[in-house]
Amino acid sequence: MILRVWHGWAAGAQAAAYEELLNTTIAPGILRRGIPGLRELDVLRGASDVDETEFVTLMVFDDWAAVREFAGDDLTGSVVPPAARALLSRYDEHAQHFELVHRHRADDSARCA
Repeated sequence: MILRVWHGWAAGAQAAAYEELLNTTIAPGILRRGIPGLRELDVLRGASDVDETEFVTLMVFDDWAAVREFAGDDLTGSVVPPAARALLSRYDEHAQHFELVHRHRADDSARCA
């Protein structure tokens, strides 16, 4: 599995508006595309400081073909719609990708005892 990690920051009152847009329009729109191999899309919000609130999206794909279907030929390029760009004070121009090599689960450790 491939995990795609992307960060964006919104200043002040824009944070609530961006969170709303991300969770009601952008993320559902991505999922409606029915990308084969896209398993999940998580939205994380960091604790806001005085100036900015950090958002992270974490997408889980089966393989690079699924990432390509989402992002296009530039696999690491950000996919940020104009409405989101208008609310963000800054964002990653490129996403990071990680290969999942092992997942440890709390219930698995109980079985090992």
